[in-house]
Amino acid sequence: MQDEVNQKVVTLCINGGKISARILKDALAKLLKKMEQMERQKLQELKINRKEKGAVSYHGKQSMEKLMKQNCQLTNIEVTDGNIKSFEKYARKYGIDFSLKKDNSMSPPRYYVFFKARDVDVMTAAFKEYTGKQLSKGKKPSIRKKLMLAKERMAKHREREKTRQKDRGPEH
Repeated sequence: MQDEVNQKVVTLCINGGKISARILKDALAKLLKKMEQMERQKLQELKINRKEKGAVSYHGKQSMEKLMKQNCQLTNIEVTDGNIKSFEKYARKYGIDFSLKKDNSMSPPRYYVFFKARDVDVMTAAFKEYTGKQLSKGKKPSIRKKLMLAKERMAKHREREKTRQKDRGPEH
């Protein structure tokens, strides 16, 4: 914290009674040079820290290679649903790092979701929410079916109105 305070406060001390423009210009040039040196040192420290940490950590859907480079134990869940793309929404919501692999050796292709072993609890929660939503979608009737039923009801209603008018006869 002290470093941040030191970096934000700039002091410029010049000894002398009268300051000419040339002296002030030289002093400011030295100050700027010192600030640039400090900035370069920070960038070098950041580069060293990144090298020590390894590669940049990725989040969300990623390749198996990137997931393995994070030096974590991996586990997987087998999924038979071909619409696995919709699962990504829930994985992002829960902040899961995962990779999808397709196994074509079976007649209906199976999908494997690989993720970090420490995320097992989070993964099961996301998967429960995903399957719950998928099941509730299956129970809902489609909008097209609802529209067709509404059209049929309207057609029947119109026919009844026409027959009522015919039964009454011409109105005078």
